[in-house]
Amino acid sequence: MHTMKFKIWSVLLVLAAGFSPSQAQDVDAIIEGMNVRHIGPGAMSGRVTAIDVQRDRPEVIYIGTASGGLWRSVTAGVEWEPLFDDEATQSIGALAIAPSNPDVIWVGTGEGNPRNSHSSGRGVYRSIDGGSSWELMGLEDTRNIHRIIVHPTDHQTVWVGAIGTAWGDSPNRGIYKTTDGGKTWTHQLYIDERTGVADMIIDPSNPDKLIAALWSHRREPWFFTSGGEGSGLYITHDGGDNWKQLTEDEGLPAGELGRIGLTISAANPDIVYALIESSETGLYHSNDGGLNWSLIQGKQVGNRPFYYADIYADPSDERRLFNLYSMVDLSEDGGKTFRTILPYSGVHPDHHAFYIHPDDPDFLIDGNDGGLNISRDGGVTWSFVNNLPLGQFYHISVDDAVPYRIYGGMQDNGSWVGPSEVWHVGGIRNEDWQEILFGDGFDVLPAPQDLNTAYAMYQGGGLSRIDLRNGDGTSIQPIQQDTTALRFAWNAAIAADPFDANGVYFGSQFLHHSADRGNTWAVKSPDLTTNNPEKQNQAESGGLTIDATKAENHCTILCIAPNPLRSGEVWVGTDDGRIQHTTDDGASWTDHAASIKRFPQGAWIPQIHVSPHDADEVYVVVNDYRRNNWQPYLYRTTDGGASWVRLVLEGGEVTGHVLSVVQDPEVPSLLFLGTEEGLFVSFDRGANWKRWAHEVPSVPVRDMVIHPRDGDLILGTFGRAAYVIDDLAPLRSLAAEGNGLMEESLRLFAIPDAYQVNFRRHAGARFPADHYWSGANYGGGARVQFYVHPDTAEAYGKDDLAWSILNTEGDTLRNGALTADGGIQTMRWRFDTNGMDWPQRELKEKKDQPSGGGPDVLPGTYTLAMNLGDHSSSTPVTVYPDPRVPYNRQAHEARNLHQRIAMKAAKPIVEAMNEVQRMLTTMGTVKDDLKWIPDSLKEDATALADSLDGELTRIEEVYYQPRDYKGTGSVTERLNSILWTAFSVTGGTDAPGGNAQRALERLRDEGKAFAEEVKAIQEGLWLEWLEAAEAVDRSPSRIYEGTGKQ
Repeated sequence: MHTMKFKIWSVLLVLAAGFSPSQAQDVDAIIEGMNVRHIGPGAMSGRVTAIDVQRDRPEVIYIGTASGGLWRSVTAGVEWEPLFDDEATQSIGALAIAPSNPDVIWVGTGEGNPRNSHSSGRGVYRSIDGGSSWELMGLEDTRNIHRIIVHPTDHQTVWVGAIGTAWGDSPNRGIYKTTDGGKTWTHQLYIDERTGVADMIIDPSNPDKLIAALWSHRREPWFFTSGGEGSGLYITHDGGDNWKQLTEDEGLPAGELGRIGLTISAANPDIVYALIESSETGLYHSNDGGLNWSLIQGKQVGNRPFYYADIYADPSDERRLFNLYSMVDLSEDGGKTFRTILPYSGVHPDHHAFYIHPDDPDFLIDGNDGGLNISRDGGVTWSFVNNLPLGQFYHISVDDAVPYRIYGGMQDNGSWVGPSEVWHVGGIRNEDWQEILFGDGFDVLPAPQDLNTAYAMYQGGGLSRIDLRNGDGTSIQPIQQDTTALRFAWNAAIAADPFDANGVYFGSQFLHHSADRGNTWAVKSPDLTTNNPEKQNQAESGGLTIDATKAENHCTILCIAPNPLRSGEVWVGTDDGRIQHTTDDGASWTDHAASIKRFPQGAWIPQIHVSPHDADEVYVVVNDYRRNNWQPYLYRTTDGGASWVRLVLEGGEVTGHVLSVVQDPEVPSLLFLGTEEGLFVSFDRGANWKRWAHEVPSVPVRDMVIHPRDGDLILGTFGRAAYVIDDLAPLRSLAAEGNGLMEESLRLFAIPDAYQVNFRRHAGARFPADHYWSGANYGGGARVQFYVHPDTAEAYGKDDLAWSILNTEGDTLRNGALTADGGIQTMRWRFDTNGMDWPQRELKEKKDQPSGGGPDVLPGTYTLAMNLGDHSSSTPVTVYPDPRVPYNRQAHEARNLHQRIAMKAAKPIVEAMNEVQRMLTTMGTVKDDLKWIPDSLKEDATALADSLDGELTRIEEVYYQPRDYKGTGSVTERLNSILWTAFSVTGGTDAPGGNAQRALERLRDEGKAFAEEVKAIQEGLWLEWLEAAEAVDRSPSRIYEGTGKQ
């Protein structure tokens, strides 16, 4: 669907589609011709992990995010721009501006909050131009960096605190230091393969003194452990060359330690605080710079230290502390007591990053699971930054509304539905999205054939059926039928039954099916998992602090894929490596995982995609990074599971573990692959892959869907919310035809259905200023994509590409011309027919092509034809009426008739005004010709010229405002207003009435009078002046060719 004026996007390319390595550049050019829209939303944003601000320019703010990249604002948080889109990862764990040079910025990639869905990175990066460009400076194998400290006077000296991967043993963790700007690194502090840096601070008065918290932790798919022998507190007084471990001898708690948060204040660097997880977690402080410690209290210290154990001291007051956890608490007595300043309401809970300006402690910035908040009064009030589109979609789906809607659930930000496009001005705004269920949002399934119903869930299988009309929800989670407890994944599986509009599948360890939209359930399988009891101890998960939030639920079903071509056939993937398959509605099952060669047994199976073309063709997404195996895996069978082939290999074009796959429903050779590091495309059924670098950053692409009607590709990203790639027609042709397509001289692609809609004002403020989110909209009109061979384009010039709209009788309703640039181009037809040229105040060259703006065509099917010399192409375009209102064809025809009559009535005005402009232009030219002739020889001509100029100015002001008019507005009705009114009265959906008829009559009457006045001037005063001018100079320059003496 689809904009009201022509736009041309041109991509020069010479495409060949085999695709050999030498043709990679050509494939990139095709991709760059596609229209990619980032639609957000920004209303719920996503997890912010790091914050820093330029001290002397506090309006310059940088933030790092869990998986949405690095952002900068130079307007104190009003507007934002992404800085890291071209880098290999979008997961930011640490951020530091060099105190001695604010143009130098260091970024550590890989989030340091190791929840079950956290992302990893690719090392440490540096910018020397304020974030405009970046250079990878090494430490790639650390994967997750949680802290960076830049020396206060030497930006070449940097300490990096690597927390390391949570998913397995690795020696690439601990503290690293460079003194040469990242050229070389020294591994200064290393404990063991599971212990990394949880926090690290520097003494503001002594840059050689640092204190570091080391944390032993391990995450497994089924369990999390915080604490171990490696955890502890360390201090150095020589810049990290030597470290001393602090123990119970210095007052720290005895026994095993977990995660530790640290803070120090420039107001008094002798005071250091440590929030220490142990068997009795507590807040400790040191009065001698960290050498000795004592317990302050253990009651108000937070609730989930593995996820947030951060504490911040006011740089201007060491007794003022901010404790970050699910909420934010403030102490003003050195931690003895706290009060909550950010509860569970107002500002999103779960806080990870905090900033206190050292010169203005009332300026605070808070980063949490829901985005970014700013306070300018010390935390009394907060503003939410609503234009950071950082949503982490687990799943994405669509319905068949017009325009279609997009559904999805986000990490800790609920389940939502929003438009793929809007028929109002201002783009897709936050207000266009509706939350339908809170909690951690996951898959949202629109009910087939029912636009008023959707299924949504929260963590651990909390399934509800939602009435989208009023938001009412009914809990429909399957209930155990005997003593066997049901196990639902954190991100449980749901699927629609393709053969029953009321049918729904849902997964625990069993496959459940409902034939009545969740009111009753039948179990369709035995336990399809390994049912390993050693992996079902989630109640004990967490280590020193129990964290049983269902995030580690295991031996569960992760995905359900009914075969759309064969009833009773279903594929199921589990979190413990099972690929289960039934062809008899669950009576029997086959596990295919064991038969796949070099398959990582026990790996995660997050997605199975059954081909819409071939019932025996199935794609299986596998990832095993949760067991420290980072290879990409994608398998396919074409014989129903009897044999399998792996489609991606480590070291190839595809990077990042695989998360999602989709096959085009029109062209089977066209595949899209989503990984932890972006989007990839294949034009040959997976034999070769190409990174999609056009307008989609290296963000995790968790889910994808191709709209079956509109042919758009919708991406659900885990960090940058949702994207729409409009109209895959060129890619479909490329995949189906290969080089043959690009050997054509001219090709029009299939045009999506188009709708004649009125764009209303958006909801809310008309003038929202700059602090708001606006996602890219599709626009109005019919969107037309076409290809011109570069050699063909080179042979022709400007406006040589002719296009026309034809009706079924072959009549031309609208035509125009474009410049024939080589490659993929896009234009818009706004449904108008050929119109009229409106009066112009300045004389312009006559156009070779007709103007648009004529009456809109009636709904129906038309032909768009293009011609470039001897080359031609055509395709149908179907126009539909606005589905929001009843369509009255007779009223539409009446409006069109009125507009055609108005165009006819306006013609004399247009012609007369053009004559006026020609006369004025000629007078100016002749005046220049005669300026060298003495005044005494041209007195008569000059006097007549003054009189003529006065008359022409007077008649011009019948239509236009005076050229020298000063002020605002005018009560004088002019002819241009009468002309405009005659057309504007046909707006809306009704047939023109008496008022519209009166507008036509006025236009005829006033237009006739106007034309007669102009004619009188032409036949009188104009001829007199012309004769006088010719008497002075027998051959004056003139361009006038209208009525009068020639």
